[in-house]
Amino acid sequence: MTDFDFQPSKWVPFKDKNVLNRVRAITREEITHHANPEFKIRIVGDDMVEHIFVTDMFWRIKSARDEGRKVVLILPNPNHGYIKLAHLINTFRVDCSHLHVFNMDEYADQDGNIAPESYPQGFLRSMKQYFYSQIDPKLRPPESQITGFSNKNINDYGRMIEDLGGADACYSGPGWTGHLAFIEPDAPEFDAELEEWKTMGPRVVTLSPFTIAQNSLHGSFGMSGDLASVPPKAATIGPAQVIASKYRMDVHSLAVLGTSVSWQRLVTRLVLHGPVTPRVPESLLQLLATDVYLSETAAQDIRPNWSVGY
Repeated sequence: MTDFDFQPSKWVPFKDKNVLNRVRAITREEITHHANPEFKIRIVGDDMVEHIFVTDMFWRIKSARDEGRKVVLILPNPNHGYIKLAHLINTFRVDCSHLHVFNMDEYADQDGNIAPESYPQGFLRSMKQYFYSQIDPKLRPPESQITGFSNKNINDYGRMIEDLGGADACYSGPGWTGHLAFIEPDAPEFDAELEEWKTMGPRVVTLSPFTIAQNSLHGSFGMSGDLASVPPKAATIGPAQVIASKYRMDVHSLAVLGTSVSWQRLVTRLVLHGPVTPRVPESLLQLLATDVYLSETAAQDIRPNWSVGY
């Protein structure tokens, strides 16, 4: 016990100390239990998470091809796993003319101008580089069916998905703030109570300082904490697109280059077992049928390790 107590920084989007203390104490053994039987939480080996993510997408693409129907996927970026997805498509010679991909987000500048495909760190560029261009040209869908946000389509993005019959699957994973896509808990553009917030669709939003810090550690930004290199805003789907998806998969597996260091470990517990609130956007999934996969690293108990500094 200590007589030193403090309130979380004003920058922290979720500040309820009772909830934070409760979820901090959730053990690996307890973390998979949830009151919603359709919110299924599983712990798998660290090397299995990407495998599950990739093979589920492949199964949906191939099954739709075999059944003669289109398939619409909302996908996160960037992800080198898409190279493996393309490899499966090529190996099994799956014609992807029926495939429609929508990126769930994209960077934007301070004035809300969405990054063009030429932007090296852009998500549409990443999707084309790691997925589309890796597919055998004979098997690729039309390039127009790989869709990212732009200044021209931002106001129609939700309708474009709906016009195709809605998303068959939406894949996600929590950011440091608990964001889903770039649905940030402290973005003024998503400032609403829960029921109204759930109806909100795509828009350009202000990124959290924590998201900027998180993304400054990405390889595409040099992994050097270069805060000024990360754009200040982004385009994103809204809660409405997540809710409307026919299937949802959420993965929690981010660690620092294969170590046990993971900023996701606390927010994972808050997302899975905290209150459902716009202050933790991914908590929305608790209300929905969702398959959640945690790596062993993400599921580890939260406790001090006094032998480790940074």
